[in-house]
Parts: sequence; structure tokens; C-alpha cells
Amino acid sequence: MIDVRGIVYDIIDWAEKDYRIWPLRFVLEVTAWVTSIACSTIMAFTLPHPPFLLLYPMFIVQCGIFAWAAWTRQSLGMLGNYILLISIDIAALIRLITL
Repeated sequence: MIDVRGIVYDIIDWAEKDYRIWPLRFVLEVTAWVTSIACSTIMAFTLPHPPFLLLYPMFIVQCGIFAWAAWTRQSLGMLGNYILLISIDIAALIRLITL
């Protein structure tokens, strides 16, 4: 059987340790996470015509924060993922603006 309570306590302990090690990074990552959820929620509620001029800059900023956090954690896979997402979103924003 899975010890859900133990897993929750482990996650809380990990988050507290992460905050103690680098509080700014922790706060920025939580902010980026909330921004990511906000973007998805805005998109879901505004379909079929989401406000991409609002969403793409939000995507770019939150991915930039996550990329910086990945860099400081020395996580190459996550850094590469967020750099690619930033590139795609910048290209899409430029395309949207120039249509």
C-alpha cells in the first residue's frame, strides 16, 4: 500500500529545505507555477479565441523563471526544455504581432 501521508510529509519537508537553501528561487518558482496555472485557466475559459497577446508574454516570463531555476539547480534537461519553449513562444508572439 502507498503511504500517501508519508509522501505528503516528504514533499513538505523538501519544499521547506528548498526554501531555506535559496528563498528567492523558491518564491520565483512558485510565482512561475501560479502564472503557468493562470495561463492555462485563461486559455481554457477564453476558447476558442484566447488572448494570445496577453498569454504569450506570460508564457515567456514564466518559462524564463523556470529556465533560470533549472540553471541554478544544474538541471540540463529542464533548462533545455524551457529554452526551447521560450524560443517557440517568442516565435509565435512575433508571428502573431506581424499577422
